[in-house]
Amino acid sequence: MKARIPGAPQGGNNMMKKIQEMQENMERIQKEVEATEFSSSVGGGTVEVVVTGAHEVTAIRINPEVVDPEDVEMLEDLIISATNESIRKANEAMEKGMEQAKGGLSIPGLL
Repeated sequence: MKARIPGAPQGGNNMMKKIQEMQENMERIQKEVEATEFSSSVGGGTVEVVVTGAHEVTAIRINPEVVDPEDVEMLEDLIISATNESIRKANEAMEKGMEQAKGGLSIPGLL
């Protein structure tokens, strides 16, 4: 039987506190990333797409010079490319934030 010293931190309580702090940090970082805007431009800046960390498109800017009625497919490709790149940036920011919040802890099933 182990002796317990009154007022001394208990191992389980300390771990639970660390896990709770980690969860709070992860929630805070997730909200911050979801509120952040990520933009990407392609085609030498002719098309720019802005998305939030929650993957919502908030803006698409198209340089009028790139609009060619004879080549709509190129414009569509540029928009897709810029959108995908912005989403990739948002995903990377979320992953980086979650790793930072975990503080090196490796818990199976946790982001």
